[in-house]
Amino acid sequence: MSDNPVTRPTLLLRLRDAQDHGAWRQFVEVYSPLVYRYALKRGLQDADAADVTQEVLRAVAKTIGQWDYDPRTGKFRGWLFTVARSKLADFAHHRRRAPQGTGDSNVREMLENQVEANEEQAFWEHEYQRRVFQWAAEQLRGQFQPATWDAFWRTAVQNEDAASVASGLGMSVGAVYVAKSRVLAKLREKVQELGDEVPEGC
Repeated sequence: MSDNPVTRPTLLLRLRDAQDHGAWRQFVEVYSPLVYRYALKRGLQDADAADVTQEVLRAVAKTIGQWDYDPRTGKFRGWLFTVARSKLADFAHHRRRAPQGTGDSNVREMLENQVEANEEQAFWEHEYQRRVFQWAAEQLRGQFQPATWDAFWRTAVQNEDAASVASGLGMSVGAVYVAKSRVLAKLREKVQELGDEVPEGC
């Protein structure tokens, strides 16, 4: 990898150029499964979840130029979550068949919505971390020897004891730790290409 990760434009910056098809392809690859799983979690069927995912991607394409990315003031994934929630609300509004009740139920509904929003945000954060890790791992796995990757995967992902992994792979315990460290460093580098904050665990 000859490019310096400090000077390489991040994916979020590249998305400002509508003609950067590589950036948009990568964006769809990384983030559409996240939005899709969130829509399924909200109770949508496959086809509806796919439609909402497309609406979210369209909304991002229309507004990404106005997104002033500054990791000190907000994370991209938080903004994307807001867009996804908005599109799901639009979808629910168009599918609604009967008006909601009024009166005292409004207070209860407001409280339930707040709890639901907190749960949704926690789900989104977990799914974001899982998806970004999965994407970065898919990108990098072929760059490592199988034993190096296995040492990393078994210790970092499956939480196996380094000594038992070393024994199983015919490596020293030190070599297992070095392998884990090398892969984690590359994973962090890869995730930084996206331009959002590196999630925990990377």
